[in-house]
Amino acid sequence: MKTRYEQIVAVKDIASEKLGRIPDILSLAEQEQILPASSDKKRTLLLAIDVQNDFMESIGSLPVAGSKADVQRLTQWMYNNMASLTQVMCSLDCHSLLQIFHADWWVDKEGRHPQPFTIIRYEDVIAGIWTVAKADDLKESLAYLKNLAATGKKELCIWPYHCLEGSFGAQLENQFTNMLYFYSAVRQTKPLLVYKGQDPYTEMYGIIKAEYDDDRFVNHAVLDAVRAHDAIYIVGQASSHCVLSSAMQILEYFEQDKEITARITLLTDCMSPIGGFEETTLAAFESLQEKYGIQLKKSVEVIL
Repeated sequence: MKTRYEQIVAVKDIASEKLGRIPDILSLAEQEQILPASSDKKRTLLLAIDVQNDFMESIGSLPVAGSKADVQRLTQWMYNNMASLTQVMCSLDCHSLLQIFHADWWVDKEGRHPQPFTIIRYEDVIAGIWTVAKADDLKESLAYLKNLAATGKKELCIWPYHCLEGSFGAQLENQFTNMLYFYSAVRQTKPLLVYKGQDPYTEMYGIIKAEYDDDRFVNHAVLDAVRAHDAIYIVGQASSHCVLSSAMQILEYFEQDKEITARITLLTDCMSPIGGFEETTLAAFESLQEKYGIQLKKSVEVIL
């Protein structure tokens, strides 16, 4: 390509409050003469999970250690494989203040909200240790906690306020955004943005479905995209939570079709776990590899 990587991505500005340079990026893209994505014979999909400011170290409210280097490796991989990458789909965590995993939802006997990372269980509410701030939310909140325990899902954790709709923290990281729209202009294809986590009564770690919800929502748009591509590469933050849950949900949906699950590769150096989950995350990935035939590779090992 005529455009150098450094003209698109300023490594020193990854995970900073600097704005992306979209007009400049699009001008650079006009110099390139790569065929449009519609001409690809082998169709490849990059599924980028929650590459958002609030998960970036140094600027995020829920920072993931290693996320800055992950973005550098991810954008370099996108640059190196520009001519063969058919589609990019990005998930975006999107929340409001009043959601079941945020502190404002809950109060103790003295009316105080829980601290970040407090675990709230069904038994805690029955015992009166915690209750909902709005009485109308009690029935559904109890049902959610009871179902988490019954189905073996993650316990309810009170997360720091993050990815609030319309906020800086909810935006895609700025240098990833530069590469995303350079790619989009060069390959003449629209990036697909998928929002998740807006139901106030449930957590939605994975891109396909919530931890529990009465409506049993399934994001078929993502599943259709996976089905339509010959190779799928998954990256993002955090590997221990939203990336792992997204991968598991996709694989469970296609578990009867090993031809599809074998198309999936996790780029393990383009994601990082929340601290303390390193070993369990690696074990979970290796289990998925054994069960479904997915691949675990570093970005430098994958040339499209």
